[in-house]
Amino acid sequence: MHPPTSMRARDPRAAARTVLPIIAVCAVVMAAFTTFGPNSVSATTRAASWGTVALLVAVGVVVLLVPAEWLDRHGVFAGLGLVGVVLVCAMNVITRDPSAAGQAFLSFPVLWVAAHLRRGAVAVVTAAAVLLDAAVLLLLVPVEPALTDLIFFGSVLVTISLMLVRAGDVQERLVAALHRQASTDSLTGLVNRRVLDAALASAPGRPAAPARHRAVLVDVDSFKAINDQHGHPVGDDALVHVAGVLRGVVRAGDAVLSRMGGDELAVLLPDCPPDVAARRATEVLDA
Repeated sequence: MHPPTSMRARDPRAAARTVLPIIAVCAVVMAAFTTFGPNSVSATTRAASWGTVALLVAVGVVVLLVPAEWLDRHGVFAGLGLVGVVLVCAMNVITRDPSAAGQAFLSFPVLWVAAHLRRGAVAVVTAAAVLLDAAVLLLLVPVEPALTDLIFFGSVLVTISLMLVRAGDVQERLVAALHRQASTDSLTGLVNRRVLDAALASAPGRPAAPARHRAVLVDVDSFKAINDQHGHPVGDDALVHVAGVLRGVVRAGDAVLSRMGGDELAVLLPDCPPDVAARRATEVLDA
């Protein structure tokens, strides 16, 4: 069972590339603290710290070797955010560290998730960070300073997460708009030659697939004469009309409707027997 879209990455490959240096930084800092710093004061903290380093290295290897799309499809990226929050809070409890320095490590999983995952995952991981941080603070320090730290640090996490999510949404909409502009003929609304070529190139079962596909080519008779006698706006209207006729005869889900250029339109019919293609061509001509 795959997670819902709201729990997945906007760009799985970018998420994987970004999480690797974060894991490396956390592993190096944890190893340094364990070797030279406060995490070396007892056998328990040393064992927990080196165990965390080993886990971080293992996670980094998995992210490096396993395709990012597979990790995203199985909810691994959202899980990494939650695991990161739990690890930070667990280490703060084990080392008895309620300081701002200890809490600061919560920013790594939260901000990474906010920058690369969608709203659902951001909400879950940010809420988990705030709630677990509250539990750690209330466990280690008196209520009043715990609430003060929680309000300040929680506000920072929530605010930055919201800003990153909003920025990601805006960027996603802009990219989608650019993609539509790059793939759609502005006059007829049909896809352009680039999309038609891509549909042929990505046809299942290539190189045998093109033999099972059929194309209906349409051009407007005397199109140059229409432009010369009535002007280009009338010629444009003629192309728009023909494109509308194609949409009425051929469902977009069954074919790729494309403007190849000038007055040439094309209908790509995937996995279409010759007799069906001939019938479709006749329907287009009759329309």
